[in-house]
Amino acid sequence: MDRATYQRLLDTLVTYEDVHRVAHQEHFDEELLFVIHTHRVTRDATRRFYVVKRQMPHLASQWKRGRTMLEIARDLKFPPVLLGQQMLGELGIPRKKVWGTFLHPESAPDARIRREVEQLLAHDMIYSPRGMELQRERGRRGEERLQRWLDKHGIGFRTEKDLRGKYAKTPDALLDEPIIFYGQKLTWIESKANFGDDVELRKNLKRQLGPYTQLFGEGAVVYWYGYVDGAQSPDGILLWDGDTFEGITPIVPPHAGGSLAAPHSRDPARRSTPAPLPSDRGSAPAAPGGAPPL
Repeated sequence: MDRATYQRLLDTLVTYEDVHRVAHQEHFDEELLFVIHTHRVTRDATRRFYVVKRQMPHLASQWKRGRTMLEIARDLKFPPVLLGQQMLGELGIPRKKVWGTFLHPESAPDARIRREVEQLLAHDMIYSPRGMELQRERGRRGEERLQRWLDKHGIGFRTEKDLRGKYAKTPDALLDEPIIFYGQKLTWIESKANFGDDVELRKNLKRQLGPYTQLFGEGAVVYWYGYVDGAQSPDGILLWDGDTFEGITPIVPPHAGGSLAAPHSRDPARRSTPAPLPSDRGSAPAAPGGAPPL
């Protein structure tokens, strides 16, 4: 996706309703738009978390005078569940009880809080338990697609579960035998059920991809929802989108009975270049739940 289009979508997808509207009007994939909407919401929530928290005594007074937590969250353009968690904390409810109330609204201290918590959960598709499960499910689907591709082409691999406890950080698939792509030997592949903009690339490089190259050598990352045109990663890491990745036809290396991996003829994968990523200009959460705790 070109940067101008991505930035326009990032600016436009303010609410969950915007996701449906733009998908219908512009015929974008709705799940892709929701992923971009999630980028916007989580980064803004992290940036403003403590700003909102400092206002909480005043906001709690508004609530006591009859305003609902959902109304307050909408006025602030802040995730409803995060607002509600801060509000319950300001009302003196212990942190453990706050989390329990959002997991089980029937355990709320009184009927008003229960009713309002249920409203918050229904209007938050990112920080609610339902939203977080949808995010985990996207991640699971991405890993399953990666594993099906590896199985289809007879490539042995070990998963994070297989490698647990053996290394400080582990990729989604550590290959038993490397594959070669355009002269680059790949020993691992990471699955990202996300869209790779510059912020995501910086974050993933620092937290995961860079350490993988130090531990295992060169590898690749698949952003199933694509990435911005011109995105760059350091030498040793290839960037693939879902369509490109699934169009590659790998072959086991010569010493294991095959020849070099060859790309599908319709769309060669992008070769990463050793240029640095743009400098970071602010914090951004990796995912729902990335905002600081109460």
